[in-house]
Amino acid sequence: MSAKRRRASPPAGKKRGKREAPAELCAAMRDAALRERAAAAWGGGEPLRHEAAAVEPAPFRHGVIPGFLASSASAEALRDELLGLAFHRRRNDLLSLRQSEELGGRTEPHVAALRHALCEEFRAWLSAVTQIELEPTIDISCAKYEYTDVLLCHDDELEGRRIAFILYLVPPWEKSDGGTLDLYSTDERFQPQRIVKSLVPSWNTLVFFEVSPVSFHQVSEVLSEEKCRLSVSGWFHGPPVVRPARHIEAALPRSPHIPYDHEILYEWINLVYLDMDSQAQIQEEFEERSEILLKDFLKKEKYQLLCQALENKDIQWSSRGPANKRLYETAEEDSLPDMLKKFMQFLRSEALFLLLSNFTGLKLHFLAPSDEDEDAGEGRAADTAGHSSPKSEQEETEQHADGNPHQPDQPDNIPEAQGGETQNGSGTPVCAGELRRWAHGHYTLVHDAQATEFALDLLFFCGCEDWDPEYGGFTSYIAKGEDEELLTVNPEDNCLALVYRDKETMKFVKYINHRSLARLKKHPNRTGFWDFSFVYYE
Repeated sequence: MSAKRRRASPPAGKKRGKREAPAELCAAMRDAALRERAAAAWGGGEPLRHEAAAVEPAPFRHGVIPGFLASSASAEALRDELLGLAFHRRRNDLLSLRQSEELGGRTEPHVAALRHALCEEFRAWLSAVTQIELEPTIDISCAKYEYTDVLLCHDDELEGRRIAFILYLVPPWEKSDGGTLDLYSTDERFQPQRIVKSLVPSWNTLVFFEVSPVSFHQVSEVLSEEKCRLSVSGWFHGPPVVRPARHIEAALPRSPHIPYDHEILYEWINLVYLDMDSQAQIQEEFEERSEILLKDFLKKEKYQLLCQALENKDIQWSSRGPANKRLYETAEEDSLPDMLKKFMQFLRSEALFLLLSNFTGLKLHFLAPSDEDEDAGEGRAADTAGHSSPKSEQEETEQHADGNPHQPDQPDNIPEAQGGETQNGSGTPVCAGELRRWAHGHYTLVHDAQATEFALDLLFFCGCEDWDPEYGGFTSYIAKGEDEELLTVNPEDNCLALVYRDKETMKFVKYINHRSLARLKKHPNRTGFWDFSFVYYE
């Protein structure tokens, strides 16, 4: 969506012998009285509902023109030409669809005729209705949406775009087929709130809308396994307008570790991961790859109890948005049963901070060796009992393996967070995290305000039996400004994923599509999965 495109311009003159196809637009384009009524409605923020053209002010200004091409035969010929083009699969955080190359230079007669009609007759009509001096050039391409394809919530603002348009060339279409153009209401901070209007695609119908800070919309997931949602879309450009500053939302609160010592590790973790030799091997692999997946991380009985607790009906889940950044459910921690509260404490515990230091080589605890220590030949891992010793922690603490975690009598050596600020090693190590529930329709997006800093991501998954990557729900890491994936973390039961990212690495959770519902055949009560998502900062 953000790639710069070559714009289409009307031809300077007719070439002799050039085969042309008619692209006569509907009579509404030449009805002066209707145009004046549409302009008055658009300018006055009032609706106009006419069989030949409709204008609506809410949730943002948009219009609908049925029968846009006067000849249905011309529309059919245009459709056939478009289907003959080469389409390229596009997949990223925001979308999944097939898109043609830019249509600005195409010479197919009906494609060229449509482009000319849009740049000339329709542009003049739009300029008169919207009172925007539109440039005689357009961005224009063709897209095919098929089963599970989607374009998630965005506002289209880019490069002086003023009016967006979509011409639908679809078979008979029902709302149950998906693929609707969903329009969002917005709050006082210009953030999308909820879908308040859904436009069902209709043959030879053109929809247009004003691109603005509140023009949030999406193409809902196509649910039909047989139909193809074919459309031609693009933007008219015009004089730029002043945009309000984008809202910067508050981040999840960060906090230093909780003073629980090493005994909490023996309560929860598979003992193989508490062996110092294993930790050294994990650290070597992590430092080489900046990521690692630790399978069967928790003791089996603890993991089973955790999954049972996640099914508790008393947990209060709330939807987390806004839709242009994310959509999933997060648990209210106060509503969690004791088992889950204890696991959240474990993820924030001092002992885990130190263990993660041993796994990764990061300085997440004051006992963890620093880079200077390693340069001086002192880079051995600190054991999680709090000693810098190669002796196995298991040997030292085996008699406490079944004990309950306790808080030290003297927690004064635990520094407090300094306003949640970290400077990549200069300051108190902190973490932020939440318990998330994922199901069909959930996702996160890369966005402009996404924090770009050095951080260690921790993901722990539950309830992922028979989860197929084609369902989505995996976490992708990409370089800033690029679509190509650097790393994909798939949900997997009782697995702890650790990923270190730098300032130029972004992440998102891929949209969970309709295919995921097939899993209900094997697991009737399992609509999705859960993860504990934490981020640790040095």
